[in-house]
Amino acid sequence: MSPLLRRKEKKRPGERVVTLIGKPGCHLCDEAQEVIESICAETGAQWEKKDISQDEELYRLHWEQIPVVLIDGEQHTFWRVNPDRLRRALGA
Repeated sequence: MSPLLRRKEKKRPGERVVTLIGKPGCHLCDEAQEVIESICAETGAQWEKKDISQDEELYRLHWEQIPVVLIDGEQHTFWRVNPDRLRRALGA
């Protein structure tokens, strides 16, 4: 079977990593962090925070969209984080 047609093995929530890309003083980033902390605590997923003002590449890629949320390195959403959508994306 072609590698393009193979299904990826689905990760359990505890194996997932949510990344919040934001900056200090951003109220949307603070709101996103609250949602991410809550859903990750509920599902067992790990999460990390990256400061766009400390990373030129992140700034170049995402400065108009912060906060940006990645799941396992792939963009999930930006600006507002929907708790139900994040929970589903994590497989919970």
